[in-house]
Amino acid sequence: KGTAVAPDGNFVLLAGDRLQAEARSHPPVLLIHGDADPVVPFEALRVAQAGLASAGLLPYIQRTGTGPTDLMSTIAEINDNFELLDEWDDRYRYVIELGRTLAPLSEAEHSDANKVQGCTSQVWLTNHVERNAANEPVLTFRGDSDAHIVRGLIAILLALYSGHTAKEILDIDAMAVFERLGFREHLTPQRSNGLRSMVERVRAHAGQALATA
Repeated sequence: KGTAVAPDGNFVLLAGDRLQAEARSHPPVLLIHGDADPVVPFEALRVAQAGLASAGLLPYIQRTGTGPTDLMSTIAEINDNFELLDEWDDRYRYVIELGRTLAPLSEAEHSDANKVQGCTSQVWLTNHVERNAANEPVLTFRGDSDAHIVRGLIAILLALYSGHTAKEILDIDAMAVFERLGFREHLTPQRSNGLRSMVERVRAHAGQALATA
């Protein structure tokens, strides 16, 4: 029972009716797919996701690539997966899984200079600035924390911000995105304050990049 790849590259759910009838539990299921796969298009993963969901399971999607940040989900994928996972216990588990996709920071990068103040847990954020073809500053972020949930929140922030121009970053209302995802009612005040501190740090880096442009 599961999925198979047809000759045309599409996913086919095998014995979906039996899977629904025989499943004794309905845990979240992580579907991972490489974006450089020459046989199966990434979009076909949606077919498998829909089939598993119809069988009563909770499948969510993770795109992978070959670069150091290519395990990161896009904010659209995160939003889709949140809509699929109705229970917050499942959403918390998904957020923790997102945190596990963060590229590791070196010991030197776990420095006081990179530490975000105002967070209950320890949080570090690094940034790198490059210029695009229009000579605009583009910021790439990496991060880490000693708390699993916070690592997941960092992963969502990086999906929002990393790889964007400084101007685009300043135009993004991250707190509104987190509110739409439902975090306002499901984070402690301390976690919410820490999240705001991370957002402020990212925006500060973007402001500095624009000021030196």
